[in-house]
Parts: sequence; structure tokens; C-alpha cells
Amino acid sequence: MKSYLIDTHAHLDMNSFNDDGAEKQATDSEVEENIALMKEYGVKKVIIPSVEVKTLDRVVEISNMYDNVYSMVGIFPSEAKTYTDEVENKLINLAQNKKVVAVGEVGLDYYWDKSFNNIQQDVFKKQIRLANKLNLPLVVHDREAHKDTFDIIKQENKGSKVLFHCFSGSVEFMRECVNEGWYIALGGVVTFKNAVKMKEVAKEVPLDKLVLETDSPYLTPVPHRGKPNKPAYVKYVAEEIAKIREMTLEEIADITSTNAEEFFKI
Repeated sequence: MKSYLIDTHAHLDMNSFNDDGAEKQATDSEVEENIALMKEYGVKKVIIPSVEVKTLDRVVEISNMYDNVYSMVGIFPSEAKTYTDEVENKLINLAQNKKVVAVGEVGLDYYWDKSFNNIQQDVFKKQIRLANKLNLPLVVHDREAHKDTFDIIKQENKGSKVLFHCFSGSVEFMRECVNEGWYIALGGVVTFKNAVKMKEVAKEVPLDKLVLETDSPYLTPVPHRGKPNKPAYVKYVAEEIAKIREMTLEEIADITSTNAEEFFKI
């Protein structure tokens, strides 16, 4: 029995906000506070995704500072215009670090700005091929782009394991993804009272394809909604899923931690 939790997706490098709501880069002491709080909540390991070129080094640096912290390298869809051959070479170089366990978070986001969807798609394809080349798993961001995301992965992926971070699709879409062997990550949204669709996904997703995340400092679960999220709070996600599935917290922790360790080889 493991009975510990793993947060598969936490932006530890930007774990708080300025007064105006803008993201604030985390200091070493703030990172340390988050790591210490994880221990209090029974969260043993955490993985930091990459988002933009300017913070790639910092993400990997933090993972090198702690035995139980890992990282991913990749460029977020809204940053697709910054992707160049030079950036790709930087990703390849950083991926040689043993603490880098995936390419992510990469994918498509049609929510904010649809004006450069074609660029997003092109960069997503390049990063899928990169994951294949590096023999690393792929952690996917998919917001209001389910069909295109699914089709591009089907078309381009040649062997990398796939995880849909912060899954936001229907039960039917979840089943399509799971049928491909892909994994589903659920976070704080599942604790929201009105998140009926996510609660249905949590109830129906095959347990051998489920992992947990916070996406901190975003999407803070109940009872801390409205405040910056923390990796420690993945415990509330696990508790809600355990309640939905009529299982114990320990059972959900054991299953999802085993899945995360096997998926990321950590």
C-alpha cells in the first residue's frame, strides 16, 4: 500500500499572484514552503510543467533542487508564436536532464484567441514529434479544441504515452481517449459544486487511466477556492473522487500514484 498522493501538474515556478492578479514568479523560499506543505498533506511527489521559453530553465532548476520534484519541457499553445528551431534545440538539451520526465504542457487552446489556430496546430505537431524523438510521454493541454487535439495526436504520435492534463471533455470524449490508451488527469474543478460533467467523468473514468493534479496556482479546489492553489491541495481532489466513487482516500491515492509513477517513470 502506497497511501501517498502525487500532483502530476503544478506550476511551482509561479505559485502565487500579484495584487493585480498577474502571475508572480515564485522565490526559492516560496517553493520550499510549498514542498513542506505537501509533506503535511501526504503528497509525496510533484511534476512542474513548462509553459514559455523564458521560464524553461527555472522549471528544470527547481526540479533539480528536490529529490521528489520533477519537470516537463514544452511550449504552451498560447506561446506557439515563440516556437523556433532554437527553442526546440533548447528543449532537446534540457530533456537530457534526468529530472525531465515528459514533454508538456503542449496542445491547443481555442478559448482566448482563435486567430492563430494554424500556428498552434503546427507547433503541437512539432512537439509531438519531439516527444517521440526523445522517447518521453506527452502531457496535453486541450481547451475548447477536443476534435483537433484528438485528430492531431492520432495522426502524429508514434509511441509516446499521452496524458490529457486538466481534462475538460465529456464522458463520451473521455471514453474515446481511454480507448486510445491515453490517460486522464483530474484536478480541483471536480470539487466545484456545479461541475456536473467533471464529476461524471470522475465516476466513469477507468481507474487504471486516472491521475491527479492541481494545476496550481490555478483552479483551487473547495475549500480554498478563491485563493492561490498549492500542490498539497491535490488531497481535496482525491477526497472528492473517493466520495464520488464510494472508495476510500487511501484506495484512490494508491491507484493514482501507481499510475503516475508508471506513466512518468518516477
